[in-house]
Amino acid sequence: MNARVPPEYLLRTYRWAYLDRRWLRWLDRPVVVSAILWGNARRLMARAIATFRPGQRVLQAAAVYGDFSQRLLDRLGEGGHLDVVDVAPLQVANVRRKLRGRPNVSTRVADLAVAAPGAYDGVCCFFLLHEVPPHVRGPIVDNLLRAVAPGGHVVFVDYHLPVRLHPLKAPMGWIFRHFEPFAESLTRQEIVELAAEPERFVWDKQVLFGGLYQIVTARAGLSKDSTDCHEFGQVLE
Repeated sequence: MNARVPPEYLLRTYRWAYLDRRWLRWLDRPVVVSAILWGNARRLMARAIATFRPGQRVLQAAAVYGDFSQRLLDRLGEGGHLDVVDVAPLQVANVRRKLRGRPNVSTRVADLAVAAPGAYDGVCCFFLLHEVPPHVRGPIVDNLLRAVAPGGHVVFVDYHLPVRLHPLKAPMGWIFRHFEPFAESLTRQEIVELAAEPERFVWDKQVLFGGLYQIVTARAGLSKDSTDCHEFGQVLE
């Protein structure tokens, strides 16, 4: 497949959100990202970014609207390096524009479902998995897991099945049906189950905001027999 041509599911489902310049300038604002995530954007970003250390080489799997990439790059510091990969040329160009002048960053167009991207200290996958069809998730997860060196980790931040009486359960169901058609299926499976060889990693899971969001971390090379996801508790506020 031509790396410059987005996959069919993106063209069919998310053309307006990620491939249309007219929408990009409205969606790529921290206040919009915050609204989409019900005021939880900064907290979720902070939790993900805090798993990395200054000086590390990190892969960001897909572009993120708002200031996520800038904040992650700030965390890595001058001695670190951020590699941003996205399947949409428009999104790569937009990240490149936002990070212009930062010497320790690279951006490129690539389909993370097709090939492992290289060796990193860490990988950050922030709200990507719910936007791809179920049959694409496994290859993406496996390629991201292959991209980390022993002792490195992948952090996945995404939607999760909320508690039964969550006040946003009905609104989110409507949003998923009309704007995020692949998201509901992700909330009904564990990310660890998407990995072909989960036993090669230590898996930790945290759920937040009444279970609506999850942060799952897979650390490489520390255990050969641990495949459990451990819930560290729910944050309901």
